[in-house]
Amino acid sequence: MSQSAPEARSSEQEALAAEQARVTAMYGRLDELRTRTETRLSDARLQDRTGYAALVERETRAFEHARERARLGAVEEGLCFGRIDLSHDDGPEARYIGRIGLRDSEYETILVDWRAPAARPFYAATPGDPNGVTRRRHLRVRRRRVTGLDDEVFDADRLSDTDRRQLVGEAALLTALRGARTGRMGDIVATIQTEQDRVIRARLDGVLVVQGGPGTGKTVAALHRAAYLLYTHRDVLERRGVLVVGPNPAFLRYIGDVLPSLGEAEAVMRTVGGLFPGVSAVRHDPYEVAALKGETRIADLLRAAVRDRQRTPREAFGTGDLLVETDAGVLTVPGQVCEHVVRTARGLRLAHNVARKYTVNALLEELARAESALLGRPLAEEDVPFVGERLWAEDPVREALDALWPHLTPERLLRELFADPEALARAGRRAGRSPGDTAPLHRDGGGPRDWTVQDVPLLDEAAELLGRDDSASRAAARRAAAERADEERYAQGVLEYTGLFEDGMMSAAGLAARHRDDGPGATTAERAGADREWTYGHVIVDEAQELSPMAWRTVMRRVPTRSLTVVGDLAQTGSAAGASSWTGALEPYAPGKVHVERLRVNYRTPAPIMAVAADVLRVAAPEEEPPESVREDGAPPRAVALPGGLADLPALVEAERARAGGGKVAVIASEGRIGAVRAVLPDAAGAGDLGQGVVALTATEAKGLEFDSVVVVDPDALLAAPRGANDLYVALTRATRGLTVAHAAPLPAVLSRLEE
Repeated sequence: MSQSAPEARSSEQEALAAEQARVTAMYGRLDELRTRTETRLSDARLQDRTGYAALVERETRAFEHARERARLGAVEEGLCFGRIDLSHDDGPEARYIGRIGLRDSEYETILVDWRAPAARPFYAATPGDPNGVTRRRHLRVRRRRVTGLDDEVFDADRLSDTDRRQLVGEAALLTALRGARTGRMGDIVATIQTEQDRVIRARLDGVLVVQGGPGTGKTVAALHRAAYLLYTHRDVLERRGVLVVGPNPAFLRYIGDVLPSLGEAEAVMRTVGGLFPGVSAVRHDPYEVAALKGETRIADLLRAAVRDRQRTPREAFGTGDLLVETDAGVLTVPGQVCEHVVRTARGLRLAHNVARKYTVNALLEELARAESALLGRPLAEEDVPFVGERLWAEDPVREALDALWPHLTPERLLRELFADPEALARAGRRAGRSPGDTAPLHRDGGGPRDWTVQDVPLLDEAAELLGRDDSASRAAARRAAAERADEERYAQGVLEYTGLFEDGMMSAAGLAARHRDDGPGATTAERAGADREWTYGHVIVDEAQELSPMAWRTVMRRVPTRSLTVVGDLAQTGSAAGASSWTGALEPYAPGKVHVERLRVNYRTPAPIMAVAADVLRVAAPEEEPPESVREDGAPPRAVALPGGLADLPALVEAERARAGGGKVAVIASEGRIGAVRAVLPDAAGAGDLGQGVVALTATEAKGLEFDSVVVVDPDALLAAPRGANDLYVALTRATRGLTVAHAAPLPAVLSRLEE
């Protein structure tokens, strides 16, 4: 017999009150732990510092207590978000799931960390395999107050009478999706479903590909996988960090709160345009140029361009011999000697800047001998290097040797190559390319702001080819390593003397490092983000279908272990050199280690909107199946003619906002139309401010984002792009409530469903 409305409200209030008591107790315990930690931190700072060992013990304990204080302070919001009721032979158990684990004063568990094995049934339970769970409850908590509950029942017969009476709510995921967009992705740990859980807890090694259509929760699963891996494999990943590669800066801002809200701060977030330190590219090349720069064949062009800068005197100056005017007179090194030096340096198979050291030293010695002959002064062989060092101080000498084998940075190499059509043609011929192939790469030289997203993998490739002469830094590193070893031996003795070694509170290396630093050390994320040669413990690539083969080379250099989570949808590929096959893109780097998981349930897009998008999908990627939508709600998708052109757009957008209940509206247009759209919608924000009520974006900028309602402007213009059907598919699937297609020209046939 069903409950009456008053009874249902009373039951819900009763359930809310019961859960509020539990949550209040958890926060009470959290406050106790915070107070205790503050006290211990204060006591540690006041501890006697007489003697080195006492000082070490004081600072070590203070460091640990400060770290614990930060951990407890980071979980204030959303401390507890779930509960599972389990059936055991010895009786039922209510297990609460949250952002950290908590025990009460009697050391009884009152909250289980969401990443712990004990929390897995919360995510893994399904009606077909409940994992011992009789009920799963999602708690919505804001500012320590339980504001709502949602129950999913797997075995009602095993629930107590009280629990059956207090069943409330609907599926938590649908409730979360029906809420208005805020411009930031919330902490939706509590809504992860079974197929996402399979992705989150997959093995660390190998390449896991998560292929899923719009709204299937790919990004949610990937970010929570990052937090889970950092928790489960902390010994590896805390030292090396996790790199998250997103499709655009707006997307990274959108997801930027998720990992910190899960208590993880050792992740570096970058776009492809930000993978090269010192460069932050957001502009894209035209389609033809982007396709050319994305091919791996361009690596051969760059290799040829480097070789083109390694010259004999004939190639550099048009003279057979090397002639250098010095204070002593004109010094001459025979051409055949110079050619032998250059040929030998190339034969060393070292990076350009590393081999330069040999070239410069060899030619300086030849110039020293030439000076001795010119002045008629015998020169002992052991004095040759010293004379060469003196000659290096003269500007003409440095200029001459730099012309033969210059020190190059990646930026200089590319800037000078692209600005010189003849150099492009020479490098192209050496790489087996025709002048017509390389001509699109020509552009005038520019500053740091002129780099495009497609240039960044080329800069990274150039850095590999050029290398750096690190002999001085390697010598310094050897000295530092010896000093570190001495410090760690001493630190180990201190730890054993104080008893801290047995406590396991700090390693000898950690203690030595703390006392070696003059100030606060950089975090793993800060150090990794500034170091091009940093290798990460794990890499997550979202919207991965957009990466070109050259971009994949850049990513793979950063994860030699080939431990990656690759998230994307081949049907949404829009870039000129994007992926058409996961195996084709990834197997060359990790043969036999690529595993594909498919997400097939669309939690975001209502079925009527997805039906429209599915028609476009059959054109964009006929081999892909559209995900199955679980929602039927929302306003019906519609097509609206614009007889007055874009002048009619502002009124339509206001009507769409009203239709969406005042939620967030995205106006999506083609690259060629977005400027005109922004002109008639001056109050609409761009990709840099997703917190506004109305934003105007291209399909590329909207990728990976979601909005309450979407207005797609001039679909025929979107379809006219080289991968236009893919772009239109992306645009249509950003909406969670309402979709309007605004058109001045006749509606494309692929959208004929909207005319019904």
